[in-house]
Amino acid sequence: MTHPATSTLIAARGAAGAPGHAGRARTFWAAASVLALALWSSGAPSVLYPIYAARWDLTPIVVTSVFATYQLALMVVLPLFGNLSDLIGRRRVMLAGIALIGASALVFAMAPHVGYLFVGRMLQGAGAGLAMGAATASLIENNTSGNPRFASTVATVATAAGLTLALVVSGIFAEYLPLPLVWSYVVLLALSVVSVMALLASPDDRPAVRVGWRPQVPFVPAGIRIGFVIATLSVSLAYSVGAIFLSLGAHMIGQFTSTDNTAVVGVLLALSAFFIGGTGLFLAKVPARTLVWSGTALTLLSLALMAAASAVRSLPLFVAWCVVGGIAYSLAFTGGLGLINQLAPQRHRGAILSLLYLIAYTLQAVTALGVGALATSGTLGLAVGVGALGLGVLCLVVVVLLLVHPARARSTQVASRQGQPTGG
Repeated sequence: MTHPATSTLIAARGAAGAPGHAGRARTFWAAASVLALALWSSGAPSVLYPIYAARWDLTPIVVTSVFATYQLALMVVLPLFGNLSDLIGRRRVMLAGIALIGASALVFAMAPHVGYLFVGRMLQGAGAGLAMGAATASLIENNTSGNPRFASTVATVATAAGLTLALVVSGIFAEYLPLPLVWSYVVLLALSVVSVMALLASPDDRPAVRVGWRPQVPFVPAGIRIGFVIATLSVSLAYSVGAIFLSLGAHMIGQFTSTDNTAVVGVLLALSAFFIGGTGLFLAKVPARTLVWSGTALTLLSLALMAAASAVRSLPLFVAWCVVGGIAYSLAFTGGLGLINQLAPQRHRGAILSLLYLIAYTLQAVTALGVGALATSGTLGLAVGVGALGLGVLCLVVVVLLLVHPARARSTQVASRQGQPTGG
């Protein structure tokens, strides 16, 4: 259950005086930088996994377990602290998350063995768990554009930009600079400092009435549950396909091209993130349900390309997967967030967004660990094929929900936009 004084906090926030347009704009873009930083931290090790594997003789299941530690940390943090930004303010929670991400950069940079990678990913996941729900809620609440979907579009573009730059920069630095496993994390630490400065320059959003924190049992208000499930599965599809891409993509490229040039690997992996962000620029005026529909359809196509590329070891098919998969990710992620933005009441927004991320990251972790285990016990092609089949079933579940409940979902959206209560 939500803390009983949460509604009092929201009223007190308004009574304390809302920041002006300039202050809201600063807060909006500071929150966007936090989202970009969270995805930068997530993607920074991806290009380097083959180097770690070669240096320390790591199997695919160990590599994907390192990757999934990020999600497992999120799964612990989000149920405990998902409502924290509703109680003490978005900015303070984002600052705590950035501090953990900065600490993870130091751990990665000094890593003498694989145990440090697990600790670094744990810190990254805990930091992202604190920061992402608060940052997304802050984007929604400080959107000054007049277009309610602009916040979800900026969230998509910011995360894609962070991931794209992380992959490219990590690859180039690892290939052409000494200490290939260090410089990417030096940049991550510097960016953490920049995000902290941006947040400190934005208005304080602490509520006037202080309420002690306690863990919140995850819940979704009855009137928005169907929409929540559709939105969460849409985001989960994007994240789960991304899990295969980021944890095993570099290994797939190595098989296709026989190259160990990390700059090439980074650019190829960044191609998908580039199309995520590029597509997101054009989605601000597209209805959320339309985005979920089209994102689900393109995800099915991208899964077919992914399985085919792995089966025949085709670089052109892999590039096609990068392009189609990037567009599909952008549509599904933006659509899912857009739907939640329309439905979630402000007094529960941080908690609802945190629950959405919790479920999405849980499915992402399951996907990463599953394909890693299959790749270790069998072949990479088998692992990718089974992963594609499982996520294809999840796509069909989204399609069924959209078909079975179209009228109810639309009426819920309309009621939410008008500020009216919805039925159970």
